[in-house]
Amino acid sequence: MKFVRFLMKNAALANVPKHIDHFSKFSPSPLSMKQFLDFGSTNACEKTSFAFLRQELPVRLSNIMKELNLLPDRLLTTPSVQLVQRWYIQSFMEILDFLDKSPDDHSVLDSFVESLETIRNRHNDVVPTMAQGVIEYKDAFGQDPVTSQNIQYFLDRFYMSRISIRMLINQHTLIFNGNTNPAHPNTIGCIDSLCDVTEVIRDAFESAKMLCEQYYLGAPELELREMNCKQIRPLHTLTHDNAMRATIETNEFSNNLPPIRVMLALGGEDLSIKVMDRGGGVPLRKIETLFSYMYSTAPRPDFGDNQRAPLAGFGYGLPISRLYARYFQGDLQLYSMEGHGTDAVIHMKALSTDSVERLPVFNKTALKHYKVNLEADDWCVPSKEPLDLAIYRVAK
Repeated sequence: MKFVRFLMKNAALANVPKHIDHFSKFSPSPLSMKQFLDFGSTNACEKTSFAFLRQELPVRLSNIMKELNLLPDRLLTTPSVQLVQRWYIQSFMEILDFLDKSPDDHSVLDSFVESLETIRNRHNDVVPTMAQGVIEYKDAFGQDPVTSQNIQYFLDRFYMSRISIRMLINQHTLIFNGNTNPAHPNTIGCIDSLCDVTEVIRDAFESAKMLCEQYYLGAPELELREMNCKQIRPLHTLTHDNAMRATIETNEFSNNLPPIRVMLALGGEDLSIKVMDRGGGVPLRKIETLFSYMYSTAPRPDFGDNQRAPLAGFGYGLPISRLYARYFQGDLQLYSMEGHGTDAVIHMKALSTDSVERLPVFNKTALKHYKVNLEADDWCVPSKEPLDLAIYRVAK
C-alpha cells in the first residue's frame, strides 16, 4: 500500500509543471475591499467561496511560481529557496485535489477549510526563509546590478502575491470555520469594519516602544495629530520601528529624546499617515536602497537565538510595509533631510470601492524584466574622487 501511495505521489509531482503551465495562462481576479466586506457580511456562501478559491488560488500560485523559476540558477539552488519552492508545490497540489469535488458535500467544505489552514501555517515562514536564501546567495556569489535588479523585481511581486493569497485564505477560514472572536465582534474575516485607526497607531507605537526599551533602555514619545478623521475606517496601519531606532542612535547623548510625530489626514480620496522623526535622516542617494531586499542598515538576525525577535535584521521592514500599502492601491514614500530626520508618508484609499487588490500577473512583459542586460548609462556618472586637472595641463 505504501508503494502504491509512493507511485501516485510521484505521478502527481510529474504533472505539476503541466498544471502550473495551465493555470498560469489565466490572470488573477483582483477583488475590492467593498467586495470583501459585502460578501463576508451579507452574501457569505461557503459553496460560492469554495468554488472561487479552488480556481483562483491555483491561478495566483502558478503565476508567481512561473516567475520563481526565472531566478538565477545559483539562487534557486540555495537550500532556503528550494524549501520555499517545495512548500509552494505541495500547497498547489493540495488545492488541486478539490477541483473535482462537489461543494454540496459538507465534508468536502470542512476538509477545504482544514487544508487552507494547513497551507497558511506551512507558509508562515516564507518571508524569512526566502530572505535567508538571498543571504546564502550573496555570501556565496556576491551581487551584481543585473541580478540585484531581477531579485528586487521578483521579490516585490512574490511577497505581494503572498499577501493576496493569505488574504483570501484568511477570509475564507475565518468566516466559515464556525468560530468568532469575542474581542473583535465587528470583524468580517480578518477585516475590522469599525477599525479605529488612532487606536491602531497607538497600539503599534506601544509595541515598537516596548522593543525599543528592551534593546536601548529608552524610547521617544508619540505626538499624534488628527485632521478630518472622525469617521476613518481603514484596513491597515503600519509601524515605523526605524524612526525609533534612528532617534535613539542619533540622540544617544541627549537627556531628552525628540518625539515621534504622527499626522493623520482624511481627504476625499486618500487617507494619509505621516510619521516624522528627528533621527538624523539619510542621504538622498540612499533613499531607494532602503527599499532594497539586498540592503540593510542593521546587523543580521541571529538564527540561533529564538528567545527575542530582533528589532531589525533582514532590512525587509520598509519594502514589505510598502507592499502592504500598495496592496489596496496605496503607497509608502520616504522624504529625508540628512542631518535632521525622515518623514514616512503612508497613503491608503479612503473608499472601499477604490481599494482594489494590486496583483502580479505572469506575461511577456514580466518575462522581459528577467532578460535585462546591463547596458551603458545614458547619463554621465560622476567620479567618486575630485578630478585631478593637473594631468591635463599643457606644457608651456
